[in-house]
Amino acid sequence: MAKAYFISDAHLGSGTKDAERAKETRLIDFLRSIGDDARYLFIVGDLFDAWFEYRTVVPKGYHRLFNAIEELKQRGVEIHYLVGNHDFWQRDFFTTELGVIQHRDPTWIQIDGKKIYIHHGDGVTPHDTGYRILKKILRNKFTIWLYTWIHPDIGIPIARGSSKKSRTYTSAKNYGESDGMLAFAKNKIDEGFDIVVMGHRHEPVCEVIDHGIYINLGDWITHNTFAEFEHGEIMLKTWK
Repeated sequence: MAKAYFISDAHLGSGTKDAERAKETRLIDFLRSIGDDARYLFIVGDLFDAWFEYRTVVPKGYHRLFNAIEELKQRGVEIHYLVGNHDFWQRDFFTTELGVIQHRDPTWIQIDGKKIYIHHGDGVTPHDTGYRILKKILRNKFTIWLYTWIHPDIGIPIARGSSKKSRTYTSAKNYGESDGMLAFAKNKIDEGFDIVVMGHRHEPVCEVIDHGIYINLGDWITHNTFAEFEHGEIMLKTWK
């Protein structure tokens, strides 16, 4: 039987130096703890609070995390990374240097007979039209090319400042039934998926919907929550 783990919304780089060091250490301890039994690891977006990858430059300060990811790969864990709304400006660093499978769009996988739909969760609410338009602009290849002409010492701080404003806006939103995340999950379950996994909300949720289950992974800022799938069942847990 394959064992899979799901995490999201660590937003590394969002706090003070001491707070971020402690957060990164928690995350690294978690990654090293799953190496013995994990077959899959899914990073469901916003691992970083801001990530802009230049052709030959990536943000500094995460070598311990990269080492932990590489250790998992060496132990045979298949790692998937769905880019979120804070870390989508990726090139090929994670794929070529760390062997991670990168997804720019929602994806799905079948494990032990269960169909699992995986989406970061951004832009699924009906009244998020403005964000969906902005998303297309920001992910446009020409927009990204223009931004690469800004020196990293200027460009990365600008990206972090924008990410902070976006995170503040997201955390203030109501993601209840009326905001569409549960409705979106229900639609996917109606389409035939057994499990829907999302992040983005920063509030852990595990809810049975008809014949399926909706999981929101919470975050690693305050909740330290993750999902564990084994023997056809998924559970939301807290890392202590």
